[in-house]
Amino acid sequence: MKELLRTTDPTIIAFASALLEGEDIDCFQMDVNMSILEGGIGIFPRRLMVRTDDYDAALRVMTDNDIDLGR
Repeated sequence: MKELLRTTDPTIIAFASALLEGEDIDCFQMDVNMSILEGGIGIFPRRLMVRTDDYDAALRVMTDNDIDLGR
């Protein structure tokens, strides 16, 4: 798996996940449960991962929709 997106904004993760699902690209959110450790203040970024084979297509979906990849 490769990291596609890193952000502290959960709405961007949800939007990006919906876009990828619409293109039949599987994705996985990592670090979702970090909010338990941080107390829910949103300082730790969440990561959106995709399969290595799907990375180029997923990257194209993100850039076509003007999503900042957090890099």
